[in-house]
Amino acid sequence: MPVRKEFRKLATRDEARKIINSLEIEPRSFEMEIEDAFGHILAMDVVSQVDVPPFTRATMDGYAVHASDTYAAREDRPIRLRIVGSIDAGKDPGIFLKKGEAAEIATGAVMPEGADSVVMVEYTHFDKDIFIHRPVSINENVMQAGSDIMAGERVLRRGAYLGAPEIGVICAIGKTKISVFGLTVGIISTGNELKEPGCQLDAGEIYDVNSFSLSCAVSECGGTPIRYKNVRDDETDIKKALNEISKSCDLILTSGSTSAGSGDVMYRIIEENGVVFVHGIDIKPGKPAIIGKIFGKPVFGLPGYPASSLTIFNEFVAPLIREMTGKKRINNKIHARMAIRIRSDGRSQLLPVGLIRAIAYPIEKGSGAITTLSEADGFIEIPPTVEIIEAGDDVEVTLYGELDNPDIFFVGSQCLGLDTLADITGLKMRIINVGSSGGISAIKNGIADIAGVHLLDESGVYNIPFLEKFGISEAVLVKGYLREQGLIIRKDSKIVKFEDLTNARFINRNTGSGTRVLTDLKLKEIANQREISFEELANSIKGYHTEAKTHSAVAAAVKLGKADVGVGILTVAELNGLKFIRIADEEYDFVIPERLMENDGIKKFLEALTSEELRKNLPPGLKAYERTGNIISFKIQG
Repeated sequence: MPVRKEFRKLATRDEARKIINSLEIEPRSFEMEIEDAFGHILAMDVVSQVDVPPFTRATMDGYAVHASDTYAAREDRPIRLRIVGSIDAGKDPGIFLKKGEAAEIATGAVMPEGADSVVMVEYTHFDKDIFIHRPVSINENVMQAGSDIMAGERVLRRGAYLGAPEIGVICAIGKTKISVFGLTVGIISTGNELKEPGCQLDAGEIYDVNSFSLSCAVSECGGTPIRYKNVRDDETDIKKALNEISKSCDLILTSGSTSAGSGDVMYRIIEENGVVFVHGIDIKPGKPAIIGKIFGKPVFGLPGYPASSLTIFNEFVAPLIREMTGKKRINNKIHARMAIRIRSDGRSQLLPVGLIRAIAYPIEKGSGAITTLSEADGFIEIPPTVEIIEAGDDVEVTLYGELDNPDIFFVGSQCLGLDTLADITGLKMRIINVGSSGGISAIKNGIADIAGVHLLDESGVYNIPFLEKFGISEAVLVKGYLREQGLIIRKDSKIVKFEDLTNARFINRNTGSGTRVLTDLKLKEIANQREISFEELANSIKGYHTEAKTHSAVAAAVKLGKADVGVGILTVAELNGLKFIRIADEEYDFVIPERLMENDGIKKFLEALTSEELRKNLPPGLKAYERTGNIISFKIQG
């Protein structure tokens, strides 16, 4: 005759959680095809081995031109250019564009050598030759090689959730497999009354609901569910099934047979083949729940009623799986304050934004940049009737995925050394690369925690003069490390010194970048030696006005033969297999608001900056020196 079992003393919710937290469960890492990786958590850093894009390309349909040829163009006085060819996407242009010439070009196509901008097709008309009705600036409608992702750059960090944007970034760098965390969860329903959906029901039978709903819930939490065929309330059958599940799964979920009735045998099977930590939790619904171990694997015996089963799962099991897999619960929408003034163009717009501590800032890298999505947390919808969103206005953000506030919000000039600092500190650093000037502005507006800067003044002093020009007040400058700047050339190049670039095809950095400032100062020295003006020298250098937005884009242009020489850092030269001729060590420093100097995250950052571990692990071309970590305080009346 079956024996009725009374519940043991009911565990409180806190007691149950304490027992769950003591369970020894380790997520496994395994390699997965990228098409199957959606919803999983990265078990490794993802570092790009290639530049994205790998070539300089057009971002609009139109005509590749020399920007200077269009400066006089007006709607009523168009300028005329000779068409010398047409370039489709995926084709080698095979064209060198001279002054006074234009080439028809498709979106995504390789820019022809000599061209530095694209005129959109709607601002032209064709009549044997092409007529331009609107001027363009250098690099307008052009995306430079490596301006989105550079070789050697960490594009995703271990622990990142793989949503659609992240999968896109991984595909953009050419990877086909990825290492992810996984927690395999075996799921089985027990009960004489259960049938698989689709089967004919006899008297007293019901369809199995729990194994299906629990599988979905496990997936939502980041686990990998394995649903087993349900079994009858027979001790031998249940024991055999649980033994098989324990061999291939990290965690076991059962539903049914957990109560104290004469037919409920789950607690006895677990007790005889493992240990029962909890039988019964003081919660409604969901009282008849079991926490234990069987055949060496953690097991949760969930109630048979679907509502009770999911209640216990959501309250106790879901947090455990999320903790093991790194996937956290999110809300779909959130309200935030806009960081800066946004002007719309009168059309309905979905603007990607990043979210830091309830402040939204636009992520605008261009439609051709896949990292626009991976760096954004969501988007705001701007209706066509709204022309301006002021800084401080309330906006509703629709989230792309998980929202994870960082320990440190970094804005400024891109540097691979930041990855090393983040690794040493263990801090979650949100990094937005907008250049040195953008970083200083973010500090001034109270948005960033740290700005990375490397601006050289004509006086020969790095950074301090620019902080004064920006009117930065109540902040400190922390000396960082040195970065080797020099000429990036091919290994067979005849160039041996800086002066040689004046007679070669040159690719310059963008105006306002620290590298551009350094380059111009060096060129001014040469102009003085030759007793000519700086403007005369600059205009005589082929490619001086062709700008690249990143060090990697400079290296890519040289590597692909688009230019003979550029100025950049040693790191990207080595990553691209190019020759490097050192010309200077630049000072890469950090600006931090005074009010944050006692912040725990900032303290960890500063400790890491002066650590021996940083000195040993900085990428090639970066080096700590005697001033690293020195703090310079100043106050300026803004």
